[in-house]
Amino acid sequence: MTGFDLFTPINNEMIIVEERLIHSIDTELPELNQAATHLVKAGGKRLRPAFTLLVAKLFADSVETVIPMAVALELTHMATLVHDDVIDNSRLRRGQPTVKNEWGNRISIYSGNYVFAKSLCLVAGYQRSDLLKVLADASMRICEGEIRQMLSCYNIQQGMKDYLRRIERKTALLISVSCQLGAMISQASEGQITALKRYGYYLGMAFQITDDILDFVADEEILGKPVGSDIRQGVITLPAIYALKYGNQREQLGKLLSSPELCTKEAEAIIALITETDGMDYAYHVSNRFADKARQQLDLLPDVPVKKSLYDIASFISGREY
Repeated sequence: MTGFDLFTPINNEMIIVEERLIHSIDTELPELNQAATHLVKAGGKRLRPAFTLLVAKLFADSVETVIPMAVALELTHMATLVHDDVIDNSRLRRGQPTVKNEWGNRISIYSGNYVFAKSLCLVAGYQRSDLLKVLADASMRICEGEIRQMLSCYNIQQGMKDYLRRIERKTALLISVSCQLGAMISQASEGQITALKRYGYYLGMAFQITDDILDFVADEEILGKPVGSDIRQGVITLPAIYALKYGNQREQLGKLLSSPELCTKEAEAIIALITETDGMDYAYHVSNRFADKARQQLDLLPDVPVKKSLYDIASFISGREY
């Protein structure tokens, strides 16, 4: 089973989301239109809209009213990605040239701003300040998370708590909000909204930890970006944190990871030092614990068929290969 098989209950709605993502780029400015369209057509897992729609399916068969929010959440996510690629100087994402690589920094920044503004317009269409507040608050905290990551680069003193706080804002938050907003639009009870918000949070944590593991071990063609990208940028993730604390060659590893020059020149050696420890197994263990916590939240939700999809997604994420 692939991750996309798990979206079967919302296949038709996801087709509509994809169409509306393209139609949302309605500018007549050629450069902006081309850059934003390229960003949409580069594809992706579309996890955030999928979670919004799956959550809505817990409460109603028809989820047409949730589709604009699903589109808005994916646009928000894409805006963060295009800005990330400028900061990281990334040439590839999902195996495709980035907007930054094709159009440069200035067009990329404005394209990201445009896409994010479009997402806010879609949410404003609900005429509900509570929905706008949730997304705006999440967006601010995501920015804080990215700054935390930037400031923590090459810092070998950071620990588990620092790492978890960083990935919470970098990834888990928007997945959590996607589930929360889907429930809010669907008139779920307060208890159900809280359970789904927590489900998305725990799932997002498991997803990012697995993503960080894959940066060391995945097939580059499947991953869609160079293996070891985090190391080359000085981003110290959970396997590296473990190796720095428990690895037999932690002193040598610390010298390498604290040097921007060596992180670039000796990336393969650094990866080898980390992968020869139990850091990968430990990270998988932590990821599975978060996935287990996500599944536990589902006990509080209606027993309808789509609930199994949400349960299976939590199982899939920890073992994914891309």
